[in-house]
Amino acid sequence: MADDMLFRGAAPALVTPFTAGDEIDEDAFCDLIEAQIDGGVSGLVVLGTTGENPTVTVEERRRLVDLAVETTDGRVPVIVGTGTNNTGESVDFSTAAVEAGADGLLVVGPYYNKPSQPGFVAHVETIAEAADAPIILYNVPGRTSFNLEAETTLQLAEQVPQVVGVKEASGDLEQIGDILLHRPEDFAVYSGDDEITLPLLSMGGDGAVSVISNALPEQFSRLVEAGLDGDLATARRLHFDLLPAMRACFLETNPIPVKDVCAAMGWMEPHVRLPLLPMDERAPVRQRVLSAFEEFLDVAA
Repeated sequence: MADDMLFRGAAPALVTPFTAGDEIDEDAFCDLIEAQIDGGVSGLVVLGTTGENPTVTVEERRRLVDLAVETTDGRVPVIVGTGTNNTGESVDFSTAAVEAGADGLLVVGPYYNKPSQPGFVAHVETIAEAADAPIILYNVPGRTSFNLEAETTLQLAEQVPQVVGVKEASGDLEQIGDILLHRPEDFAVYSGDDEITLPLLSMGGDGAVSVISNALPEQFSRLVEAGLDGDLATARRLHFDLLPAMRACFLETNPIPVKDVCAAMGWMEPHVRLPLLPMDERAPVRQRVLSAFEEFLDVAA
């Protein structure tokens, strides 16, 4: 692994398990972390999109970071989603995560207020000045209505030493290719969309921050490892084996489907926080989700 990279391989964007009483299910969260590490992941992302970040309170954030750091105990790096659409709040979340022992920060493009590219640069620079930790940029325009352009990613990679990578979930392979072509040495490029992990790896990418890994950490880690090793035949086979399940994770708003699958595995309850709702047990879409995972899990569709 390059010295400046937080990780090279697969890292789950961890779901946040909740109880029926809408509390954090701490036991399920810690068990999920152990399952991921046992499955061979190279890092963990806490409080990303899949972790229902916007619905988690400040106190709960602190507790989740503490649990992740304690449970992981240095076995893999812990990266915490601290970006919001409020720079001051992002600074507070980032400094708190670093104080709790996080290895890195995931900073998403600000949502709703739709900043300019220079505005995002200033946002990241302000966070980097306050929080002494590596930063992975997170581009997910489908969620934020803000696209982090390749030129801006490269500018931050060159200008801000703490910016060590980008999680690219734009789905724009031309944009991702531009980043890979012009990136500085040791700047990591991760897929933020499971379905484009193989194309990104084939172009020289460094791994993925994954939704499906929550349910299938071993299988997804093997796909990424094969791609990184240049064994594209194996990576291609694993990609197509997983493709129906990858797509099923987005038949409803993420993380609703993958939480349902994890619940079917007995790892947690399928609860999500409002304004999200769980899938109805008899809904056709739920049957489609579980059917897509039947090959891997002992789950009746």
